[in-house]
Amino acid sequence: MTHLIKTISLTFLLAATGMSFPSCDTLDIENLTDYDANSVWSDEKLASAYVTHLYANVFGNWSYGADQNSEQLSGIPFYEGTITLVGDSYKKWTYSLVRQINEAIQELEKDQLSENAKNKLLGQVYFMRAYVYMQMVIYHGGVPYITVPQDKDKDDLYVKRTPTIECFRLMIEDIDKAISYLPEKNLSSSADYGRIDQCFAKAYKAKILLYKASPQFNPKNPYTNKYWEEAYLAAKEAYEFAVAHGAALTSEYENIWLEEKGPEVIFAVINTNPDKVATWDAALRPQTLSRNRPQTTPTWNFVKCFPMKDGKQFDDPTGKYYVGSEDKLLQCFWKNRDPRFEKSILYNGNLYPVAGTQSGYRQYTALGIASPDDAYGTNPDANTTSINMEVTTGLYVRKATDLSLTQDKVITYDRDHVLMRFAEVMMIYAEVANEAGHSDVSIEMLKQIRKRAGIEAGEDKLYGLNVGSKEEIRTAILDERNIEFCFEGHRFWDLRRTRNMMQLNKLHKYGVEAIAINPDGTDMDMSVAKEKAAQFGLVPDDFRYVTHSVPLNDVGEREFYIKESFYFFPIQQVKIDENPNLEQNLDWGGTFNPALE
Repeated sequence: MTHLIKTISLTFLLAATGMSFPSCDTLDIENLTDYDANSVWSDEKLASAYVTHLYANVFGNWSYGADQNSEQLSGIPFYEGTITLVGDSYKKWTYSLVRQINEAIQELEKDQLSENAKNKLLGQVYFMRAYVYMQMVIYHGGVPYITVPQDKDKDDLYVKRTPTIECFRLMIEDIDKAISYLPEKNLSSSADYGRIDQCFAKAYKAKILLYKASPQFNPKNPYTNKYWEEAYLAAKEAYEFAVAHGAALTSEYENIWLEEKGPEVIFAVINTNPDKVATWDAALRPQTLSRNRPQTTPTWNFVKCFPMKDGKQFDDPTGKYYVGSEDKLLQCFWKNRDPRFEKSILYNGNLYPVAGTQSGYRQYTALGIASPDDAYGTNPDANTTSINMEVTTGLYVRKATDLSLTQDKVITYDRDHVLMRFAEVMMIYAEVANEAGHSDVSIEMLKQIRKRAGIEAGEDKLYGLNVGSKEEIRTAILDERNIEFCFEGHRFWDLRRTRNMMQLNKLHKYGVEAIAINPDGTDMDMSVAKEKAAQFGLVPDDFRYVTHSVPLNDVGEREFYIKESFYFFPIQQVKIDENPNLEQNLDWGGTFNPALE
């Protein structure tokens, strides 16, 4: 009964966390289901080990499928019956973790350590409490905001839900306490790099207040409510504080992840092979260059979203690189695009200099030409059947992949997971500034993001942006976040926060098949195509392209099923059965209003 916040015992071994923090002794505990609080909280190294253990549980790591719940990646996670009262899909109820954090706060406040050691750890755990509660509030609205480690034998465990507005107040209170204790900035050269500092705390405070002001929590008054000014002031402070402490956009977009500890990092989860690795490359590369088939791949739906080099859409007749219809774009989708496209998407015939491959290696996906493990399509001239039509799209994720890893080394991917970067601070600032009446700030933030991307400035120096009104800026920000943060797990939550989630309802995803052609446009003889491809002699222009539904068959689910009630997910019924004082959300048969109105 996790919602009762029972007294639990904690097992933690620092060696298992894999975090690159100052070394401290692994706890030697005979009974790994319990520990001696008196010895832990009076010893600086052991207290630090406790807090270090919390990091992995609070912040997670790379997630290759984080954007399958949007148009960006293949997969149908929302079908009828996905979200129910009894199921555990899209439920967040992490009170075991809350209790561990509360125990740390309670023990640290007893002054058993030096003032410096105590404050250093208190800042981190106060932030963690706000962070963990924010994840639950995003899912469900107000939840019981418990600030002490409850004793099952002494405390009233049948707690009620804290009103959503009060949850926001308490989260900000915890964040402000954290800021009062935390160092301003943990430098990349510091042994504390990877721990929470004021730069991260101030940025996350702005994110909390962005949600507080958002249409998700203010459906009746989405853009004129009183919370936008509060969010603007916090975002302005976070942005200026980060800049004052050296934060900046990494000059090359792809280097944000591949050159660790760069200026754009606000907070990173540290990975170090072999102690702690991620599945990014192993899960996303083409199978012939990995250890298994890719777990998810980009969609044609998302490819269409990238602007052209001048920042305008492919079907905008005022654009320098105007293409016209979607059918025309399909035959040249890689040409004259926002440079982030080439750095994020791997497509048929694309140069792909992975370590261990031949010079000039090109990745093919065309059926009958590519390796059967990578092939996508239904071309009858290939005289074979693709095994990938239910999962892959003929496209692959290129973003953040480490091409220096040979096939046998993909499981050693240990790039730091950049949980928050300066570009997100800028985009938060842009969004709240627009609603608070500072559109000039919003436009400047967008221009900087697009300039770094490599988009052409144009005669008006607006980088293709359509920002003539508050509404147009609002749309531009949401669209820019879709591209800038692709595959980083933002898209669904952005649409939900802005109450645009219904754009995904009935979403049907598509992949792209490549079929080799002769210069006159007729289909190339398959034997000729194979011979040319073997020498990497076929380039993207040597193919025609068609789209297919993903998944191709209609046995399983083929489109998204989204409901208005998903703006706040229900509390799982078992939690309410265990604690009758918990109210269920409105729209799910209950009486609790998760919004701020």
